[in-house]
Amino acid sequence: MNTSTLRGHNLTVPQQIEVVAKAGFDGIEPWIRDLRSYVDGGGSVSDLKKQLDDSGLNVVGAIGFARWIVDDPAARQAGLEEAKRDMELVASLGGTQMAAPPIGVHRKEELGDGGAPSLETIGERYRAILELGDTMGVTPLLELWGFSPVLHRLAELAYVSTAAAHPSAAVLPDFYHIYKGGNDMSSLGMIEASRMPLFHINDYPAQPGIDVIADKDRVYPGDGVCDLVGTISMLLRNGFVGTFSLELFNPTYWKLPAEKVAAEGCQKSRDVIAKAVEAAQQASAAQA
Repeated sequence: MNTSTLRGHNLTVPQQIEVVAKAGFDGIEPWIRDLRSYVDGGGSVSDLKKQLDDSGLNVVGAIGFARWIVDDPAARQAGLEEAKRDMELVASLGGTQMAAPPIGVHRKEELGDGGAPSLETIGERYRAILELGDTMGVTPLLELWGFSPVLHRLAELAYVSTAAAHPSAAVLPDFYHIYKGGNDMSSLGMIEASRMPLFHINDYPAQPGIDVIADKDRVYPGDGVCDLVGTISMLLRNGFVGTFSLELFNPTYWKLPAEKVAAEGCQKSRDVIAKAVEAAQQASAAQA
């Protein structure tokens, strides 16, 4: 579970771990800002690692906002230095991958007179953070943001990860962001399954419409209109063996007990995935 799902509950990282483990998840995707707050407040990374191990939770990823993609050379270098610190923290908890979103070019007003950097240029910058990741043992996953003028299309994700020309290049899709970015779910079939080691699972309602729908409108898997079963079935038939991480930002859920939100999110995610596995098996049997 991505801990954004419990963001409004204002839990400490140890509390997040406790709730996520109790709900039945086998992995957690924490936010770097929460980890930093814990450490800055005197918390011990080794204590967190022990709690994770005792709880049977793997750190499947992490959410940071290092500005690795921006045009300004000094800001980009500072972003890489921040990414290095983030990777050190993730690695100390046993994690081997983290998100690399287009932070810093995700709003039109942040773009310079020259507009958004070209996909070729982004590929070069993604390679730079990948090379940093090689030295840290943590792979940065190119993250899709449907509301961003840059990297909101699956085709852009595929192009940039290819242009990086690096053996560890991989992408981090998200069902909501695929929809928000105006993509078709079938386009996922064009991305090699092993290059999607982590995938944010969620759902979205028919209303509000695509132009105004926002992160806060995401709902539990199966409670919206996304064809999760069909799409996940396709991914499985294509060889997907990655991790699904529940990522929600719904303030309605934050009014409920954290334990209830986590448990319901886990169960509904498992139900959808189980149906997709069955559908994939039936499709394979029909082709045999």
